[in-house]
Amino acid sequence: MTSPASSTDGRSARWDEHRLARRRELVEATVRAIREHGAGVGMDEVAAAAGTSKTVLYRHFTDRAGLYEAVAHRVDGTIVRGITRAAEAVDDGAARGPREVVRAVIGAYLHLVEDDPEVYRFIVNAPILPTGERPEGDVAAGMTGRIAERVAEIVRAGRGGDVDDATAHLWGTALVGMVRGAADAWLADGAARSGRSADDLADGLTALAWDGLAPDVRRSTTGAAAARGGRPPRA
Repeated sequence: MTSPASSTDGRSARWDEHRLARRRELVEATVRAIREHGAGVGMDEVAAAAGTSKTVLYRHFTDRAGLYEAVAHRVDGTIVRGITRAAEAVDDGAARGPREVVRAVIGAYLHLVEDDPEVYRFIVNAPILPTGERPEGDVAAGMTGRIAERVAEIVRAGRGGDVDDATAHLWGTALVGMVRGAADAWLADGAARSGRSADDLADGLTALAWDGLAPDVRRSTTGAAAARGGRPPRA
């Protein structure tokens, strides 16, 4: 015989599942609204895309910050899955080197940004959040941090585990920060319309991350010295 307590627990579990499913539906509707109306989408447009009212949205997310956070979690999940698949796909039967893994991760991130620019701008710039509802500092820091954690794991695995956790975390954070900054500037310049494709940018950022600035600095210094008829300074 089923006890009243177990019946109550069952109804509660079913309600929780229904509520979570409804939240996911509303998040997907928000993403559709962003794609249709741009990063500056308003709550009225989100509600219309979801076929509901703003009251229902606030019931599920409390406020605009809650909705923004839910969309950010959805987007960072997409990016994490994308870069993970890209890193795993590098191994095509040949030996997989860590540089190729880094290039794959950077390229996957940039292609995801290129494919969904308004959603990316919505997360990075958060125009839906009024000044009083914005967290201090970088509004997209949570998303960036979660992606950086996954990148750190990928880089560490690509190096055969010979990098300690603290170093891998530092590298992951630095790599994602660099790529995000470059992606922001690239989008502002028109993305592929600027004359630089996502793959071109990925190649350049991989060279910077892997090889550093030193070779370019030496070439630049040598060229400048030759133009003056002198010798470059010793490294």
